[in-house]
Amino acid sequence: MRRLTGNGVATEKFTDTVGVLTSWDDDGMLTITRRDGETVRIPESALVAGKVVPAAPARRRGPAATYRELARVAARGWRPVESERLGEWELRAAAGFTRRANSVLPLGDPGLPLDAALAAVRRWYGERGLPAYVQTATGAEGTQELLCAELERRGWVREVSAELWTGGLAPVADRAAGAGVLLDREAGEEWLARYQRKGVSEVALKVLGSGPSVWFATVPGAEGGAPAAIGRLVVDGRWAGFAAVEVDPGLRRRGLATEVMAALARRALEEGASAAWLQVETDNEGARELYGRLGFAAHHAYHHYRAPGADGS
Repeated sequence: MRRLTGNGVATEKFTDTVGVLTSWDDDGMLTITRRDGETVRIPESALVAGKVVPAAPARRRGPAATYRELARVAARGWRPVESERLGEWELRAAAGFTRRANSVLPLGDPGLPLDAALAAVRRWYGERGLPAYVQTATGAEGTQELLCAELERRGWVREVSAELWTGGLAPVADRAAGAGVLLDREAGEEWLARYQRKGVSEVALKVLGSGPSVWFATVPGAEGGAPAAIGRLVVDGRWAGFAAVEVDPGLRRRGLATEVMAALARRALEEGASAAWLQVETDNEGARELYGRLGFAAHHAYHHYRAPGADGS
């Protein structure tokens, strides 16, 4: 959409907004949802022109994948301890350990009008003493810009946004020797000593260990100290998902994160995987730089919306 901004002839200029047209109400107000989930409202009176932007061409980097495929793979790699279906929505709970395991994953029709579905969601989480969250996505074919706009219209608050990136697995395996990286099927005490979330509960351990084929990587640190670096991997068919790649702050920029990922990538290749995915927050510049060097690129953004009045944490 192209609109005219400014208050006078001297200050007027054209501004372009690219996104999904999620509403055009009777009061002459257009709502556009950008790729990153931001909502832009444009008065009809300021509209100069608009055109349909064709679907983006296939990315030159990374494997082809639909949003639904990746959303399901990511969900299988980070399972809640309790879940329930509401039509094509999945309600997930894990005693509050991470929003991903304590939010609704909507991948279609909930089988109810939206207001009734959201009321059911709030009841379900309220019965468990948890704030109600809905995880939505923007920026890829089949994502949920319209749902984002409807949630915002109802007062739901977007608290966290991140991106899911994809890339080839073999290039990661080839980047480093992976020497000195120990692999284990369980998150032991040593691994947990480096993990950013302290005081990990039994529920958290269940979530960390969930997935079709899970591996934990550790680079030992000084004797008696926490590991120099850690990482987590879940292999699911052709996909390998990286998570919890963390390095001792005093040892960063020495290639340890790359060593961890290379060792895990080799294990995933041995299990038949060929493609990789990971999730990274939009403000984590260091991680984004690393993953870009390893050949990853953003596939879509995802967002967690909290119900109005819910106490999030």
